[in-house]
Amino acid sequence: RRRDSPPPPPQDSVERIVEDAAMDLSLNPFSSGTRLRDMIRAIRASKTAAEERAVVRRECAAIRAAISDNDQDYRHRNMAKLMFIHMLGYPTHFGQMECLKLIAASGFPEKRIGYLGLTLLLDERQEVLMLVTNSLKQDLNHSNQFIVGLALCALGNICSAEMARDLAPEVERLLQTRDPNTKKKAALCSIRIVRKVPDLAENFMGSAASLLKEKHHGVLISVVQLCTELCKASREALEYLRKHSVEGLVRILRDVSNSSYAPEYDIAGITDPFLHIRVLRLMRTLGQGDADCSEHVNDILAQVATKTESNKNAGNAILYECVETIMGIEATSGLRVLAINILGRFLSNRDNNIRYVALNMLMKAMAVDTLAVQRHRVTILECVKDADVSIRKRALELVYLLVNDTNVKPLTKELVDYLEVSDDDFKEDLTAKICSIVEKFSQDKLWYLDQMFKVLTLTGNFVKDDVWHALIVLISNAPELQGYSVRSLYKALQASGTQESLVRVAVWCIGEYGEMLVNNISMLDVEEPITVTESDAVDALELALKRYSVDVTTRAMCLVALLKLSSRFPQTSKRIQAIVVQNKGNTVLELQQRSIEFNSIIQRHQSIKSSLLERMPVLDEASYLLKRAASSQATVSLTKSAPSAASGGSLKVPNGAVKPPPAPLADLLDLSSDDAPVTTSAPSTAPNDFLQDLLGIGLIDTSTAGGAPSASTDILMDLLSIGSYPVQNGLPATSNIGSPGQGKVTVLIIFCIFLPCLSSILNLCCTVQQ
Repeated sequence: RRRDSPPPPPQDSVERIVEDAAMDLSLNPFSSGTRLRDMIRAIRASKTAAEERAVVRRECAAIRAAISDNDQDYRHRNMAKLMFIHMLGYPTHFGQMECLKLIAASGFPEKRIGYLGLTLLLDERQEVLMLVTNSLKQDLNHSNQFIVGLALCALGNICSAEMARDLAPEVERLLQTRDPNTKKKAALCSIRIVRKVPDLAENFMGSAASLLKEKHHGVLISVVQLCTELCKASREALEYLRKHSVEGLVRILRDVSNSSYAPEYDIAGITDPFLHIRVLRLMRTLGQGDADCSEHVNDILAQVATKTESNKNAGNAILYECVETIMGIEATSGLRVLAINILGRFLSNRDNNIRYVALNMLMKAMAVDTLAVQRHRVTILECVKDADVSIRKRALELVYLLVNDTNVKPLTKELVDYLEVSDDDFKEDLTAKICSIVEKFSQDKLWYLDQMFKVLTLTGNFVKDDVWHALIVLISNAPELQGYSVRSLYKALQASGTQESLVRVAVWCIGEYGEMLVNNISMLDVEEPITVTESDAVDALELALKRYSVDVTTRAMCLVALLKLSSRFPQTSKRIQAIVVQNKGNTVLELQQRSIEFNSIIQRHQSIKSSLLERMPVLDEASYLLKRAASSQATVSLTKSAPSAASGGSLKVPNGAVKPPPAPLADLLDLSSDDAPVTTSAPSTAPNDFLQDLLGIGLIDTSTAGGAPSASTDILMDLLSIGSYPVQNGLPATSNIGSPGQGKVTVLIIFCIFLPCLSSILNLCCTVQQ
């Protein structure tokens, strides 16, 4: 052994190398003869991801070696293994050309593997795909129907726009062959061609309409789907099929509905429900917006809707598609009622999926026939109480659409009654819908107040702020109901004081109308008198103040209400003062400040307290509603205009004003330019002018003749504190160099320019003197 040669490897390393080599020879002898099942077995035997990657790398290396050696014996086997490796997620782009070679082969097994690899390893974006166009054209004209089927399947999966234009005539010709399998695959391939190139739709219109006379169900399903795609792609094709295919579709649907038992197409006692559904969808496309076409299909739709059994899932699918078709075309009113009655039967089904789709369809039917949907109102209300949360929410949305002026009271009563026993997750949506219904349809203020008080008592924690704000506004605008409101809220507060919104509204009303509560003022016929003392009213506010120790808004409202009661009830003034003083050391600044100020009012300002703590003036209900609507609309508009705000245009702020874009800044270094922007308005009307001229050029206050410049102008004009300019008769004195500000800037510029020259002159003088 030479001295410069590396030392021999250890014994264990040699054994490991031998074992790896033996494993390589056993799994992959680089002859690419390993079968697909052996490779799958080796991959499944891998215990770690690293072992799996090692097996895949060895197989890929063997396949690359076979490709470089042009191994034709195992080419199809290598392609099968590459497809499996591709499905595992490993890169297999190096085998794309092998697909083309297998497709160009003459045998069916090679072509089958080649086309399968083509659909898996390539897509329409690959440039290599253009090389297979000629092979596809030859195989589409092949005498073997199975090879033609392989070409049609591959073309239907990976066809690009260029291939569609080149091969459309061959596919159109294959639609007229005798073999039903070839017709079926040609129709499916035509769908892909029409989607890629809609201009070719007119080439397939005649063939598609003629194929509707076929008896084979596979061909019929494919052709019906082709007709549907043609209607979407071309308006001309839609009009053509309306004239030439409606009778054929009616015949197909009648034959399938009335046919006897056929084991080949039977599913749960129904003959070919898939063909049923495809034909119904095409009828909906053809009959939408066309009265003549809709009239032709009305009878067959009524026959399908009445004869189809609803106790099987396949029958329910046909019935649902039939209902959707009836709602989509220009059907008669009787046919629509029949369709909505079918949906009503769906709501009584035990299957949650059937009930959900029925609710969805009923929401669409509301725009077509509201009266027919109203007949199923009771069943829909039962769905609101369903155990499934998705059905509850969908049914609640449908109930909201069903509400009108005639049924608002019974529907609201049902919803409010369910509100007490509903789940907490559902209470928020239910509360929002009830509040919206009450606000939208209430014509009686007393009924409105009763319903809102019930909602506040049951789910006040889920009520939005704008809802109870609107309630307070309405109470302030109804003087005849203020006594009833404060008494009802007081009783609700005593019964359930855990709802935040209820406490806030009750506290506000007790503070404003406390004497009505104590003296039973403005009693209505429907209510009974209650006995409430002044001390009881203060007790209610004190309890609310202590109970809501975390919520700052509620505690602040309690303090305000207590302050007002100190004026309404003078005998409780000292007690109220003691309650207020307890919050003087509160860590919340808002409560601390209110307590100190309110204590000062009670203790020191007795003379003005009565006038200071009068009732609030009546809130303008119209302006509040307008402001509320404008606020919500401004929020939406602000969200929509946010992307465009950065584009340089004007910015929309929430109050509706338009903020102009900022003016371009002046060139601060080009002080002597004649093109510099000149300020023509006073600084008071254009406060951003100082940005245009930071050094104070032209910033003379011309807003008031005969007056001195403003303080802000003085600061800008004397930024460098270089002297001051005289004022004569209230006007600034002029000079030879322009305005005083301009003169100081000119002096500054001259000083900066001649400073280096002055330094050079001084140095020269010193040198000469030496």
